[in-house]
Amino acid sequence: MALPNTHLGAEGIASLLEGKKNLFFAGIGGVSMNALAHISHLRGYRVSGYDRTPSSITHKLEEMGVTVYYTESEEHVKDCDALIYTVAMPADNKEYAYAKEHGIPLISRADYLGYIMTGYKRRIGVSGTHGKSTTTAMIARVLSHAEVDPTVFNGAAMKETGTVDMIGGEEYFAFEACEYMDSFLDFNPTVAVVLNIELDHVDYFKSIGQIRDSFAAFMNLAGEDGCAVININDKDCILAADGVKCKCITFAHENPAADYYSDNETLVDGYPEFDVFRHGEFLARVKLQVPGEHSVSDALAAFAACAESGIAPVIIAEGLSSYEGICRRMDKMCVTKNGAVLYSDYAHHPTEITTTLSGVDKICRGKLNVVFQPHTFSRTAELFDDFVKAFSESGADEIVLCDIYPARETNIYGVSSQGLAEAIAKTGVKCIAADSFEAAADYINSVSSTGDVILVMGAGDVIKVADTIVEKYGE
Repeated sequence: MALPNTHLGAEGIASLLEGKKNLFFAGIGGVSMNALAHISHLRGYRVSGYDRTPSSITHKLEEMGVTVYYTESEEHVKDCDALIYTVAMPADNKEYAYAKEHGIPLISRADYLGYIMTGYKRRIGVSGTHGKSTTTAMIARVLSHAEVDPTVFNGAAMKETGTVDMIGGEEYFAFEACEYMDSFLDFNPTVAVVLNIELDHVDYFKSIGQIRDSFAAFMNLAGEDGCAVININDKDCILAADGVKCKCITFAHENPAADYYSDNETLVDGYPEFDVFRHGEFLARVKLQVPGEHSVSDALAAFAACAESGIAPVIIAEGLSSYEGICRRMDKMCVTKNGAVLYSDYAHHPTEITTTLSGVDKICRGKLNVVFQPHTFSRTAELFDDFVKAFSESGADEIVLCDIYPARETNIYGVSSQGLAEAIAKTGVKCIAADSFEAAADYINSVSSTGDVILVMGAGDVIKVADTIVEKYGE
């Protein structure tokens, strides 16, 4: 089970850290933690931290003067004034356990991020079950194109920078707001974007009603002077927004009932082009460099959020049209010796799978062959029938399932990739379970040829399959 968030709040953390300088980050090499450590270092704190594995991220921190340890020890935290941790940190981590036992203040990552962002004037938080990283990256690209020197915290590396974060000025702050464990309720957005709402993270959320309540609370964080930007093509977004106290700005794909909507859409080799309207007035035409109709909705959300934050429509359209995408989102990795094109993608929820495969179908000239790794036992068990339906209706010609990625869980649910593969195969779709990543790579390569697409998909470590294909079979 994940560690709890602290919910001290920005004012509480400010009071706690007043006059203190030594901060320790447990899990400093993480996607968000390293950026928090970086900003803290720039603000004059003496920063140190632990991560179990050296990486390019930790090496960059060390080059800045940040001390990074790769083994756990109580000695690392005896002189620290506060310990910032990720909720994924095991409770028996030596630094965390020592700090807790000896009264050293503990601050969860989300809580500390909420504190840090209060130093920025315009704060755009992107939430939703799907599309958060993509939309945050789109907003980052627009703000960079607008030359407003944004600071950005994303959940995936942006292709324009090769990083998950951008450290800029103190006017604009864009960030991915994850709902897991209600982490996003520690944030302080002035613009709260909600892309969509579905049942997910079932180890924490027990009903769609509970999830809607959490998203409603996130919207209200924008306050009376801010706004929520919501997708009115999503029924649960509408239900969640009912009764919120902040101003609601709406967006929707091809729905003129929204404040911001798209029209005159065309697909050019699977890449969308569309006009953006606000209250019936034409604003700009956008030509995306990323495939799939689902990208239009994300782009509209980014357009609305940036427009409501003071960016001119023509600048927004130019920024969106130059957006290159993020890593692990239909990321083209190579062409194999057999002539197939290899992509990797992060989709791990049934809706994401359906949306991604629908987009791939527009650019695939031959067979569509998929390698998928289910993510967490709880999600696989709770949404088992939805996974079967998503793959049975996907149009995929061959599907290979890898072992379930456990993340923070143990298998108390009795689910397996073998069982999921058998259920999918019963629908008439060719689907098998592989014994290893290498076996999955070898098989999917053997059934692929010129014009085919190989899609390696999932949120765990299934990227190793794609890496194996590149190494063994890539040209």
